Amino acid sequence: MPTVPLKLPYNPALDGLRAVAIVLVMLSHAHVPLFGGAFFGVDLFFVLSGYLITSLLLIEVGNTERIDFWRFYRRRFFRLMPALLAFLAVYCLVAPLLWPDEPDWYMDALVSALYLADYGIAFFDLPNSLLHMWSLSVEEHFYLVWPLVLLVLVRRTPRGQIWCRIFGLFLLAWAWRVYWVAQDQAFYEIFFRFDTRATGLLAGSLLAALVIERPAWFERARQNVHHGLWLVLLVPVLMALDWDNMQVMTWAMTVVELAAVIVLVAVLPRQGLVYDMLNQPLLIKLGQLSYGVYLWHYPVYRALRAHMDWPAVVLLGSAISIGLAALSFNTVERWARTQRDRAPQRGLQHTSA
Repeated sequence: MPTVPLKLPYNPALDGLRAVAIVLVMLSHAHVPLFGGAFFGVDLFFVLSGYLITSLLLIEVGNTERIDFWRFYRRRFFRLMPALLAFLAVYCLVAPLLWPDEPDWYMDALVSALYLADYGIAFFDLPNSLLHMWSLSVEEHFYLVWPLVLLVLVRRTPRGQIWCRIFGLFLLAWAWRVYWVAQDQAFYEIFFRFDTRATGLLAGSLLAALVIERPAWFERARQNVHHGLWLVLLVPVLMALDWDNMQVMTWAMTVVELAAVIVLVAVLPRQGLVYDMLNQPLLIKLGQLSYGVYLWHYPVYRALRAHMDWPAVVLLGSAISIGLAALSFNTVERWARTQRDRAPQRGLQHTSA
């Protein structure tokens, strides 16, 4: 594996892509017409997370021949948990007032805090009122298992061939999801689970390995990435796919994941039309707030949907959600970033990882 710089440079277009992802998710949860399939925005988050985390891990292994697991999990904890706990604390105070007839507020918060929402929703209808917590659980399960899996792969794989192993895992994960579709498992039981949603994270991980290992065929493909951008144009068409449509599981989700990979390839050189489109101040700022917006927007939208039509839900709900996210970003998350970075730095960081 080539020697690479210890620091993963900040790329503002990645925050722009986060902004696109969170806007799609918000449109879906606001029940905006023609955006029923905007839940694909979560798949953009998965691909981006897989790319960033695997890049950091591969860089660390390439330079130190090991992974500092304690440091990795400590940074993940301070990046994610303080903001989540602050959100859940407010939710436990406000939910009984907004939804007095629902008895499971505290159980919902507990399941969410333990990152069990993906399997909880799929099989036990918990959490009932915090359905958006499933994707955070999927990512957390990835963070728990992937560093060890990746380290084993690196140590047992010939130099320059990690991408082959990860590609194999991607194919297996896709086949595993399609297997459950063939078994007529319910849509929601497949949609929410880590084991059936790992393909996006693995697609991002595959890209990270390709960027670091630089096989000749990939370098040629990068020079012609503009041809692949046509695939990205299919994504808006997929927004017409409704919930319960099994085509989402068999091929549409894969199209979105591949489109996300192509967009990442296009913006990594930090130049070009796609980079310029995503490198906009408003998109960058929204992308930086996207974690907080994701946490807060769902209960806000849910409360407003009961009394307002979708245009008002989008406008008012977005303003409230972004405001709460900004408050969180500049208080709880700022403190958490300070704690995260307090330990001696031994190499790897990315300001939005």
